[in-house]
Amino acid sequence: MIEGMPTRTRIRDLPSRRAVLALGAGLVAAPAVLAVPEAAEALATKAKGTPADPLRLPPLEDGIASLDVPLAPRLQDAANGARRTPRLVTTTFSMVGVTWRGGLDGAPTVHVRTRRSTDGGAPEWSDWTNLPLQMDLPGAGEGNGRHGTQPVWLGPSTGVQIRLTGHRPDDLTLVLMDTGPTEDIDLPSAGDAEDLEGTDLDGRAISPRKWTRAPRPVLMSRKKWGANESWRNGKPRYCRTLKQVHIHHTATTNNYSKGDVPGIIRGIYRYHTKSLGWFDIAYNFLVDRFGYSWVGRSGGPQRLVRGAHTLGFNHVSMGIAVIGDFQSHEPPKRVITKLVYLSAWKLDYYKRNPLGKIWVTSEGSDKYRAGKKVKLPVIDGHRDTNDTECPGAKLYARLPEIRRKTARRCRRYHP
Repeated sequence: MIEGMPTRTRIRDLPSRRAVLALGAGLVAAPAVLAVPEAAEALATKAKGTPADPLRLPPLEDGIASLDVPLAPRLQDAANGARRTPRLVTTTFSMVGVTWRGGLDGAPTVHVRTRRSTDGGAPEWSDWTNLPLQMDLPGAGEGNGRHGTQPVWLGPSTGVQIRLTGHRPDDLTLVLMDTGPTEDIDLPSAGDAEDLEGTDLDGRAISPRKWTRAPRPVLMSRKKWGANESWRNGKPRYCRTLKQVHIHHTATTNNYSKGDVPGIIRGIYRYHTKSLGWFDIAYNFLVDRFGYSWVGRSGGPQRLVRGAHTLGFNHVSMGIAVIGDFQSHEPPKRVITKLVYLSAWKLDYYKRNPLGKIWVTSEGSDKYRAGKKVKLPVIDGHRDTNDTECPGAKLYARLPEIRRKTARRCRRYHP
């Protein structure tokens, strides 16, 4: 089978002869249609003139390919007031998001299902998956007037269907991205020992005997994940000080491999810059499920680069996103360790208490109006500042542990 092309239709998916005749004659054949709803949907789609050819993504360039698909002409009425597209056949993609013109007020609820193979078997349609709203947001000065869902990596797929409920905003667009094949990348051991390298906040090598602050953990560079620097819109902005660390998750499936990680980060970067018009990827750092720390937003990992991760609070914080969905999945121990290392490195330099709370003035979010002073944990979850489930219930429940371990790591390096 040629990669990206649809598999042969299964016999059990074909409509009965009676259903075909009834549809062709314009008659009502309810029993036959109810017996084969997917086949009836396919016939109705063909009758409306929807092309049978697959949606074709362009060739990979800089490790990624992207296709924007207008949704309005493809949406059809469905049950319970929802609207959905037919099952659209595509060439291979692995990440999906939906954007629209306008804000988040009255944003629709978006679900997706894709056609993909598991365990090397024949491709099958998945269950419906919610696409969470993109609530990792910049402040004023970034963006092209579009909002949307988060870009969610689901693995290589050759078909997609979208279902929407609620308000239908203008210029709805489906964004399909092929993040490329699994890469053969050279990564160091992700064990704890290699994170005890002798560097300070500025990356200068120092003897372990002279450490007076928590050292910088090993970081995978932007070059390592293949950032195309020409995609950036503008220049980095910087915070004056650091008061908080905000913990996020990307809501991406958890079954990715090490070699998938660079492509996933490239996909998020492409979506943030090209689909939403932001300056750069939103997060200062990302952590994968294998325990690797990746540099996110450009401007120098040792500097206080202003991110686009926590609307209203980007001006005094840094954001770390864990690649995965931790609403119902426990984060691995190595993820917790890297969140501790990154938090200790930054907070210790600015003499913040990882166990404490701090007063922060909001620049305006969906939860706190502009100018409001809020007392928040120094290490918090995204849901503490915005109306979102991020970083997922399971990861959020581990924040007290992360705070304790971060404080312990900071104390370790003080003479």
